[in-house]
Parts: sequence; structure tokens; C-alpha cells
Amino acid sequence: MRLDDLDRRIVACLLEDARLSFSQIGGQVGLSAPAVKRRVDRLRHDGVITGYAAVVDPAALGWTTEAFVELFCAGRTSPAEIYASIRRHPEVVAAYTVTGEANALVHLRAHDIQGLEEALERLRNEPNIVQTKTAIVLSRLLGRPTDGPTE
Repeated sequence: MRLDDLDRRIVACLLEDARLSFSQIGGQVGLSAPAVKRRVDRLRHDGVITGYAAVVDPAALGWTTEAFVELFCAGRTSPAEIYASIRRHPEVVAAYTVTGEANALVHLRAHDIQGLEEALERLRNEPNIVQTKTAIVLSRLLGRPTDGPTE
């Protein structure tokens, strides 16, 4: 699907605050509320907008420790096999297959260092994971509520 400038601006408004009314969005992009609703409905139908979620501060939930973990897997482990190994670990908040030496990059959140260590040990016990390399996050510089660029 091809997005025009108005679609991109509407999506940007929703990324900034998904609770904006169609009227408020229309005021920002120069459309009527019904025109915004039609576009949002089309964006949802076409799979551009896949849902709405609350963005919360992980520290407010007690998840104060974060890390990025490179996973090195045995043999030719498929993305589906990696997914099956990591999905049952609640500390995994995002995961990606990557180029380079590692097979995957996993973003973990835990309550503290002990919780992070326990999560890492559980990951290392997965039969297809042979090695991990961990970088603990010291501070978050930027965090956007989107899976990709809006421009």
C-alpha cells in the first residue's frame, strides 16, 4: 500500500498520542473529522495500523534492568525455532534475527540484576542456544513507540 503525506501525518499524530480524537487529528492535518476517520479505517483495513497500546514506563512496573543479548544458535536454527525458544520467557520484550555472527538479538527487561541473570540462565538452557553475549543498558537515550520510521 502506498501512503500519501496526509496518511503519514495521521499516523504520526496517532504515534504521538493514540487517544487523539478524529477532530483533533483533523485540526493538525487539515482534514475534517469524518475524512480522518475514513483514512484511519482504511489504514486499519490495509494493515498499516495494527492496533493501539498503552505506552508505559517500564521502571514504573518495576522493570528497572534492561539488556540486549546476542543469541548464538546450534547449526542452522531457523527463525521459527528461535521464536519457539524465546517466546515463553516473559523478560523477552523484543527479538530480531540479525546479520553478523549472532543469529538473533533479544531485548530483555527484568526487575533487577538477579532477575536478569535468572532470565539469561533460562535462555542458555534452551537446547538450540549455545552461547549468549550480553550488553546491559545503562540509560535509555531514546525510545519511540513504533516499530519503524514514520517518514
